[in-house]
Amino acid sequence: MNKQFRFKRLPALLAALLLAPPLAQAESASDDSWRFQATPYVWMSGMEGQVRPFRSAPTADVDKSFSELMDSLDAAAFITGTARRGDFVLQADFTHASTSDSTPLPIGLAANVKVRQTSATLTAGYAWMAEERTGIDLLAGIRYWDISAAVDVPGLVSARSDSSFVDPIAGVRWRQALSPRWSSIAYVDVGGFGVGSDSTWQLLALANYQATDKLFVSMGYRHQHLDYRDKGKRLDVSLSGPMLGVTYRFGAGQ
Repeated sequence: MNKQFRFKRLPALLAALLLAPPLAQAESASDDSWRFQATPYVWMSGMEGQVRPFRSAPTADVDKSFSELMDSLDAAAFITGTARRGDFVLQADFTHASTSDSTPLPIGLAANVKVRQTSATLTAGYAWMAEERTGIDLLAGIRYWDISAAVDVPGLVSARSDSSFVDPIAGVRWRQALSPRWSSIAYVDVGGFGVGSDSTWQLLALANYQATDKLFVSMGYRHQHLDYRDKGKRLDVSLSGPMLGVTYRFGAGQ
C-alpha cells in the first residue's frame, strides 16, 4: 500500500479564541464591577499540512478549501467568553468539530476516516494599557486538546488513535477604537514549547461594529498553526480563513 495518500476531506474548523470586541466603552466601566461578553462564532477556514493519526498509518497530505472541508462536517460548536474587572482579564473558549469521510485507496478499497477534535482554553491576564481609545492585554494560560482519529478499511484493517494534551500559551492583544461604533483587534499568541505540542501559534485581525449598546458584530481573518508529534503520531497543520462572530455584552459595569 502506498504510504502517502490524500484525504479528500478533513475537519474544517478547529479551536479559535479571543473574538470579544475591544470597544473603548467597555474599558471605562467602574474598576470594581465585572463586565462580561459571550461570543458564538464561525471560522471559515481551509487546511493544509500533514496528518498521521498513529505510527502504522499512512501520512495524509492535506490541502483543502473551506467549501471542500464543509462537505465532511458532522457537527461543530464554537463559543468564547470574556470577563473583566479593573485591569484583570479572564477568558474561556470552547470548540468542537467532528467529521467523517470515505477515501479511495490505490488497491481499489476505501478507507473510512472519522476525526473528532475538542479544545478548551482558559487564559488570565493584565490590561497593561487601558486608555480611552487603546488597550493592550497581556495574557497567559492553557489550552486543552482532545483529538481522536479512526481509520477503517473493511476486511483489511481498523484502528483508532486518541490524543489528549495541554499546551501552555502566552499572548498579546491590541484593541483600538476607530470611531464611536467601529474598533479593531490585532492578536498574536505562541505556545506548546514541547510541553504538549511541539509548537503552536496564531495571528488574528478583526474589525468590530457596535450594533446596539449590548450587541456587536466581529469580522476578520485568522491563521493558526499546530505541530504535534508523539510516538509516531503527527499533526502538522495550518488553518487560515475569515471569521464572523456576534457578541453580547452584559454585567454590572454596563
